[in-house]
Amino acid sequence: MPDKLLVCRDCGSEFVFTEDEQNFFAEKGFSHEPSRCPECRAARKAARREGEGRQSSFGGREMFPAVCSRCGAETQVPFRPTTGKPVYCSRCYEQVRQSAPRSGGYRSRR
Repeated sequence: MPDKLLVCRDCGSEFVFTEDEQNFFAEKGFSHEPSRCPECRAARKAARREGEGRQSSFGGREMFPAVCSRCGAETQVPFRPTTGKPVYCSRCYEQVRQSAPRSGGYRSRR
């Protein structure tokens, strides 16, 4: 397998996809060639690491400020609240969830 000359999708510069890199990609089962040069890949990786500071420990997800629709307490939720839909703090959510009627659930067919 000879080296390949590729063009970076971010900066437009040419970079070499070496034979060793191609073998590594094949061993890992990657089906696509890299679309970014090593410098742009490193910059993108660093930007992702910087963004981790804004995320919570809740599964690595970003948290959003909200006011509980039931008790009025300030809270944070792992989704962007939608106007007109209720948002609950943890305590109120558990109470609402426990008081909600349960569905029939899964029934096996025999």
